[in-house]
Amino acid sequence: MFNYDFLNVYNGSRSPGTIHAANTELGAYFRRYLFQKAVSVFDIQCPETWSKDYFWYVLYGAGYIGVLEVPGMGVIPQYCTYKGYNVFYQPKAFIVANPAIMNGEPQERTLGEYGNGVLIKLTPDYCGICDLVGYYADLMAVASESMGVNILNSKLAYVFGVDNRAAANSFKKMFDQINSGQPGVFIDKNLFDEEGNPTWQTFAQDLRSNFIAPDLLETMDKIERMFEQEIGIPNTGGTEKKERLITDEVNANNVSTYSKAELWLQNIRSGCEEANAKFGLDLAVDWREIKGRETYGSESEALNSGSLSVES
Repeated sequence: MFNYDFLNVYNGSRSPGTIHAANTELGAYFRRYLFQKAVSVFDIQCPETWSKDYFWYVLYGAGYIGVLEVPGMGVIPQYCTYKGYNVFYQPKAFIVANPAIMNGEPQERTLGEYGNGVLIKLTPDYCGICDLVGYYADLMAVASESMGVNILNSKLAYVFGVDNRAAANSFKKMFDQINSGQPGVFIDKNLFDEEGNPTWQTFAQDLRSNFIAPDLLETMDKIERMFEQEIGIPNTGGTEKKERLITDEVNANNVSTYSKAELWLQNIRSGCEEANAKFGLDLAVDWREIKGRETYGSESEALNSGSLSVES
């Protein structure tokens, strides 16, 4: 453990110019946004006493969730920590420490054919997707911050050269009237030089060449689509406009989109089947029914059969 003064000295001397995207409100916003999108891919059929939100958040966050029978509560899913390894380096048991269960007494359950607990995992390595969410959230946070700065810097500014405070106040009054939308503004002739030219000049007039906010918005959209492809939400693979999107390109994107998500789905289903056999449950997991998915599915089948081309 280190005190804040030591951490400040270390960070100030070794990383004075780093970009901080993680420990910010903007980064936290995109983490929350993307994580909710990730847990919306699948749906589970489970007992009414189970909290689906709890189940998905633990499963996606920790990478696994334990299913055990607790006296007075029945069979429930719980956040846990696995314990020990077998010959294949798979967990041998798990421990639940929940103050609301058995007066907070740790509950240990063994795994396997003769065990009294089941561990449902999301990924083959028992890891969650917080690193995946964090990576894309940081990218979106940096792009969003850049867009905000670019929009702020796109404001048209005027620089005035004045001799006294009275002239400065005249310029302020003139711009207040212009910005208020008045159709006619009358100013003192002393605001012009001897030749009749205005005594003010614009600063950074070529704003269009420096305005890249639309490009940054497109970048954010591309990052989000990349994340959707990672977690199994179908999309066209990006916002790049093409005259014609050929069937092979769409099919390649479909494979890339569903390959990882199908692996996750298989892992979850395997754990649910084990829990069904051990505890007599009726757990079932499948793709969540989303409005428009049927249309996408019919188009995907048509694309696979080669009878449909997609134009943009």
